[in-house]
Amino acid sequence: MKVSQDFIDELTRAEQHIMRRDPVLRPIVRRVGACALRPHNRHFEILIRSIISQQLSTKVALTIGQRLKQINTPARFPNARDILAAEHAALRAAGLSNQKVSYMKDLAERTASGAVDLKKLKRQSDDEVIEALISIKGIGVWTAHMFLMFALGRLNVLPVGDFGIRKAIGQLYGFEKLPGPADIEAIARNNRWHPYCSVASWYLWRSLV
Repeated sequence: MKVSQDFIDELTRAEQHIMRRDPVLRPIVRRVGACALRPHNRHFEILIRSIISQQLSTKVALTIGQRLKQINTPARFPNARDILAAEHAALRAAGLSNQKVSYMKDLAERTASGAVDLKKLKRQSDDEVIEALISIKGIGVWTAHMFLMFALGRLNVLPVGDFGIRKAIGQLYGFEKLPGPADIEAIARNNRWHPYCSVASWYLWRSLV
């Protein structure tokens, strides 16, 4: 998916905004460099991979994703109809639990039937996207936040339930224990991250690397 120059320019403004307003993130932005957030249109794949990834390491999730491609579409990642056509046993053999298979089948059925129009989501507000996604089995607010950021390129998302965000804020802003949602919202408000909370979050993740 080609990213517009307007989006790149907006990211530059976001980086400058954060450096001006948050002295804690300022050196991290300078060290890491340009924010690499980019929207793309592989919406179904992102949601399937998010279901796969739940409670698994990145390495294991990637392995299962590769096995999934080999079931009936080795040249590409499976689409909704591919998932619906796949045998339950074959999906289980790829390393998926019964519960995750049911989640994937539900997402595929809703997508194929048009009950969930993933293309329509990019025209909806953040709240509307979250509401549509969490109606699907196995997709919660965290996944919806990741979708907003990494599929739709929304720049003002604050994933307060993400462990990495909680860990980074705890380390950088002097918390003795992992901060909760209210703590994270207060940090964002006090350091005036809005309207670029996604970009601030991206740099928080990068601070852990």
